[in-house]
Amino acid sequence: MSIFKQLFRWQKGRQLSGYDKMLLAGAYWPIKFDCYLLRFPQGCEVPPHKDAVSSGKHYRLNIVLKQARKGGEFVCATPIYQSSRIKFFRPDLCEHAVTKVEQGSRYLLSIGWVK
Repeated sequence: MSIFKQLFRWQKGRQLSGYDKMLLAGAYWPIKFDCYLLRFPQGCEVPPHKDAVSSGKHYRLNIVLKQARKGGEFVCATPIYQSSRIKFFRPDLCEHAVTKVEQGSRYLLSIGWVK
């Protein structure tokens, strides 16, 4: 699917675990990056995984826009930086997950790039 057909449309997340993603921006040059709005409805969870890249170092900055009332916590053993609203990590090196959203929904802005 072309990048233009993906822009501003909800799609199923990569792990097929119930979250949805909307591509807001992206490029392949001069640096490969993407920017998504992610939606985690009640009942969804993301199992532990890594996001492999063919070359380079993958970085991701997640900004929590709306926290779930219960659950939906980001889990990463070795983030570069983490606070209640900001998660900065290497998804290619650090296994990460999201616990089950038990009440409400969770939204975040996710910006990733490969250096």
